Amino acid sequence: MPIYAYRCAACGHQDEHLQKMSADPLTQCPACDAPQYEKCVTAAGFQLKGSGWYQTDFKGGSSTASPD
Repeated sequence: MPIYAYRCAACGHQDEHLQKMSADPLTQCPACDAPQYEKCVTAAGFQLKGSGWYQTDFKGGSSTASPD
């Protein structure tokens, strides 16, 4: 489950919440009870492990595109 960052537009309270992707976004601020709790845009992090796309698709070799 992803962790979403939220910020209240009324009081400025910020927090992170672990939620299912299919869950409705939270709207009620836990600090001031204002209905202005909004999901923030944050950078996603991921890690590629093991054999896979790098070794099969992008490891060395020449480009297949022909020069103009």
